[in-house]
Amino acid sequence: MNADVQKTNRKAELLANTVEHVAIDQYDARPVIDAMRKMSFTSRDTARAADIWSMSLEDAACSTWLTLAGSTSAGGCMHIYRDMLKYGMIDVVVATGASIVDMDFFEALGFKHYQAQSNVDDRDLRDLYIDRIYDTYIDEEELQNCDGTIYDLCEALEPRPYSSREFIWEMGKWLAEGGAKKPGSLVQTAYEEGVPIFCPAFVDSSAGFGLVKHQVERMKAKQPYLTIDAVADFRELTDIKIAAGATGLFMVGGGVPKNFAQDTVVCAEILGHENVEMHKYAVQITVADVRDGACSSSTLKEACSWGKVDVTWEQMVFAEATTVVPLIASDAWHRGSWKTRTKRRWATLFGK
Repeated sequence: MNADVQKTNRKAELLANTVEHVAIDQYDARPVIDAMRKMSFTSRDTARAADIWSMSLEDAACSTWLTLAGSTSAGGCMHIYRDMLKYGMIDVVVATGASIVDMDFFEALGFKHYQAQSNVDDRDLRDLYIDRIYDTYIDEEELQNCDGTIYDLCEALEPRPYSSREFIWEMGKWLAEGGAKKPGSLVQTAYEEGVPIFCPAFVDSSAGFGLVKHQVERMKAKQPYLTIDAVADFRELTDIKIAAGATGLFMVGGGVPKNFAQDTVVCAEILGHENVEMHKYAVQITVADVRDGACSSSTLKEACSWGKVDVTWEQMVFAEATTVVPLIASDAWHRGSWKTRTKRRWATLFGK
């Protein structure tokens, strides 16, 4: 057997077990959350977080926002986030570019994430063109296909500045018009439900490679090119905050998406809007530590000192998100308050 065949067989062996995404409606977590409410430590924190998020959904005046950082979409939570939009539980998404492009859009193109095998040398993975996220694999050749799809989309669009929200809307439109090999992705669902997605660090993702290639080739040809306008992201999300009034944050991880969503309160004030409400409800699920002075962009109580988050209804949950997000999401879905919520469809603010 020659070396190429051996590598092909070894790669197929390593990419044999796909990650299966849990769905929000396939189990009822209410009894678990009810039991946790009577416990202590992280269990009771999780139950209180579920209660606060349910309160935000029951509050008819509240617009709920989801922020995503980390790799929970690749780890099996992808359909939970999609269903939050589908059932009107979330009105806005602020995420890392990787969550939206390398994970969700990637699977919409028909590709998969795989459960990693233990004790595999990462140098061997590199030789096989397999990328690793902790205990999850991605086929690098498929990821480069994703890069190329973004490049093709850039080439097809008018060469001008786009906010990440506007560009991701175009991605969703492309999927909905026949590009999707896997229907029902977060990106496509957001497009169909009028839910804007913002990625304030959009080029820090698979999209970045396609965008750079597009820009470099256009520059060499002395032709106009597409750009991503990060300032427009901030302005547009602040416009939503001003229009929304009361808001609730459901934050998975921390970092840029978390801080970006919180900063809209301060930005609105700087723009001259008086009495802008701090985010009324806030839940953060994170494994970040406070001892480095950050907690991946401040604790929620600390954010109150900046005028970003009200501390009446806030809860930090120090847990790995794939262990508690399915419980909190299922609990809220089965309690059913989303059935009477009005979908905000904030994309209409921007003519979409």
